Amino acid sequence: MSADPKAIDEETRRHYAKLYALPGAMHSAFQQFAAFHQDAIDNKVLAAKGKLTMKVLAIGAEKSFGTAMADDIGFVASDVTGAVIPNSGHWLMEEQPAATVAAVRAFLDR
Repeated sequence: MSADPKAIDEETRRHYAKLYALPGAMHSAFQQFAAFHQDAIDNKVLAAKGKLTMKVLAIGAEKSFGTAMADDIGFVASDVTGAVIPNSGHWLMEEQPAATVAAVRAFLDR
């Protein structure tokens, strides 16, 4: 899921493997996927009340989601700033930390 598998070093892989090896960690991690059905129901209820009016930053990666994050959040928010992190896949902070922080910082600074 990374743009370049070499972008995630072995130390980072070991870090996550150690965390996921903790008792209950994998179960907890998978629960986010199990909640998708209820999330969809809850999101429809919230969307029916009107769009969010606060500023929202939606970040995608060049090799994962791209502008789809901003496109999707536009259904429920009226003031969306989209950003796409170049040379990145799913793991933004591991693959392109400086560009990701810069995008967040630019959003917060405006």
